[in-house]
Amino acid sequence: MPLIQINIMEGRPPEKVTELIANVTDTVSETLNAPKENVRVLVTEMPKTHWGIAGRPASEVRK
Repeated sequence: MPLIQINIMEGRPPEKVTELIANVTDTVSETLNAPKENVRVLVTEMPKTHWGIAGRPASEVRK
C-alpha cells in the first residue's frame, strides 16, 4: 500500500488540497500499477512560522 506524505505551507484553499490528493493518487496508481483504493496521501500544512527559508521563517520572507 503506497503512502505518500506531502508537506506544504498553510494557506491554500481546500479545493486545491483536494486536487493535489487526486492528482498524486492518479500518478502513483499509474506509475506503480497499484489500485487507487490502496494509495494513501497525507497532506500536512505547516504554519509559515515553522517553515524556514535561508535561515528565516517563511512568515518573514513571504509577506
